[in-house]
Amino acid sequence: MKKVLVVAGPTASGKSSFAVEAAKRFGGEIISGDSIQVYRGMDIGSGKITPEETCGIPHHLIDILDPREPYSVSDFQKAARACIESIPFPIICGGTGLYLKACLYDYVFEEESPEADDTELEAMDSETLYALLQERDPQSARKIHPNNRRRVIRALQIAARTGLSKSEIEAAQNHEPVYDFVIAGCTMERSRLYERINARVEAMFEAGLEQEVRSMLDQGVTFRDPGMKGIGYREFEPYFNGECGLAEVKAEIQKHSRNYAKRQYTWLNHQMPVSWFAAEDPAAAEEMLEHIRQWKEN
Repeated sequence: MKKVLVVAGPTASGKSSFAVEAAKRFGGEIISGDSIQVYRGMDIGSGKITPEETCGIPHHLIDILDPREPYSVSDFQKAARACIESIPFPIICGGTGLYLKACLYDYVFEEESPEADDTELEAMDSETLYALLQERDPQSARKIHPNNRRRVIRALQIAARTGLSKSEIEAAQNHEPVYDFVIAGCTMERSRLYERINARVEAMFEAGLEQEVRSMLDQGVTFRDPGMKGIGYREFEPYFNGECGLAEVKAEIQKHSRNYAKRQYTWLNHQMPVSWFAAEDPAAAEEMLEHIRQWKEN
């Protein structure tokens, strides 16, 4: 079974630098697990690693799509697994918990049906769609936000085509790992993490985040497009509509980033076998690197 190192943890916890150090030590290459860094031109708001920061380590699944193109967990699973097979020692860095789980475990996604006619579903308002999902697949309804039309419609499509609910299909899978993996979790004291998040957002604005978003809009990208739905971008919509100032945008990005970090901790703690270490402590980082070395050589 192929060995895969995963460097996980909340935003601004130091994942990128640790992943680069691990790659240098063990001859690895890095696969980005981020859902926004795949988009070209969306560098500052996504916290995309700079060429200098890569230290010459190859990074995959960065700058591969136009911001208007969709990118799903299924897309990530296919792309990441293809990278894993082609890299001697793959290191997945970052990513949402669901992306990681879909890649590392035997998740099977229902293929899109090209002949499916969604006209009737698309014509329904979100409230009606969600009520229909609650009736046909209550378990999925509890996991999907009522306003997430794409996921609601997708779950209804699966139920209509297979006669089974999405949750029934997922429950029938074994949820067994398909790789021999270790998850190194970067962590730090919560107040310190929030300080880093706030400072990181400040630095993004100083680096020209507003101009980056304006450039996307000038190129015809809209706030409805997939690339603009990530934290750091979607908060600008009221600003460009003349409804708030930059200070409010910055505060919203900081707040949403802190909330996201909290959700990341919760999800990883409950869903994945993470080996946490104090990312800012050189001794703890060195201990984790030694743990990785021993696992890799066994």
